[in-house]
Amino acid sequence: MALVSADSRIAELLTELHQLIKQTQEERSRSEHNLVNIQKTHERMQTENKISPYYRTKLRGLYTTAKADAEAECNILRKALDKIAEIKSLLEERRIAAKIAGLYNDSEPPRKTMRRGVLMTLLQQSAMTLPLWIGKPGDKPPPLCGAIPASGDYVAKPGDKVAARVKAVDGDEQWILAEVVSYSHATNKYEVDDIDEEGKERHTLSRRRIIPLPQWKANPETDPEALFQKEQLVLALYPQTTCFYRALIHTPPQRVRRLPRVQEPGPADLTGHRVIFPLPSPSSSLTASLPFLFCLVRPGTPGGSASQSSSLQPQRDLTLPGPSSLLC
Repeated sequence: MALVSADSRIAELLTELHQLIKQTQEERSRSEHNLVNIQKTHERMQTENKISPYYRTKLRGLYTTAKADAEAECNILRKALDKIAEIKSLLEERRIAAKIAGLYNDSEPPRKTMRRGVLMTLLQQSAMTLPLWIGKPGDKPPPLCGAIPASGDYVAKPGDKVAARVKAVDGDEQWILAEVVSYSHATNKYEVDDIDEEGKERHTLSRRRIIPLPQWKANPETDPEALFQKEQLVLALYPQTTCFYRALIHTPPQRVRRLPRVQEPGPADLTGHRVIFPLPSPSSSLTASLPFLFCLVRPGTPGGSASQSSSLQPQRDLTLPGPSSLLC
């Protein structure tokens, strides 16, 4: 019943989103005439080589109208983004409900049949579709935007991806990528599933062993404070694995990369931090570019430096991938 209700609501939201997209285009077309007038006015001023009071007054009125038009279009786009966020939330709720009920569709096979290549593709898609935080003028990026950690009282929701500190088979502890199943307020503990099909394990862990993954990308041009800084120690997802290891920020992102056109091949909008993974052999390391989703604040070292970094080698998937097969 819940699945049917979610499907119905998603259909309604898609219809509303379609109308908002049409309104955006209508608003843009309506404001086009005013922008053309601004351009023509500047051309006349250049031809006459003077700025008369008439042109000053005219331009002031044209720019005031253009600003109002831009704000109106911006408001419509924000409403559309809210609809998209609600649709994504409902799709995630539907996925969790289907998982609990034991129902799977062709696009999401049961956990026991998922191959490693499929898992890596899904993780890459999650990174690609992480929304960009777009605040209003004066807004500060919220917790879980880029490098900003969750607030102290934050509780991850079922289905959320987290980094979880668990005991490995050999007794050592490691940070793995996991999915939240539930949270008990009575015990302050999470139940999480190892995202890796080879693990197939469920863990019960205290809150201090859980780090929620970012929910938004940060814009380097408008919110640089939400980025990790050069030479900062972090937890980063090792390429082609589902384990987080200590890494050093080599280069923070400089700009937001636009999504390519549909017909253009290649990954979309994977701009993120460039990190260095230290390896056991002397003077050996692996450098990789990781999207915002897979770079986390390392517990206990909010602003570490290179001198604090110790050599680590992944305990899963020891074969190092080539540059073309990196996760991002």
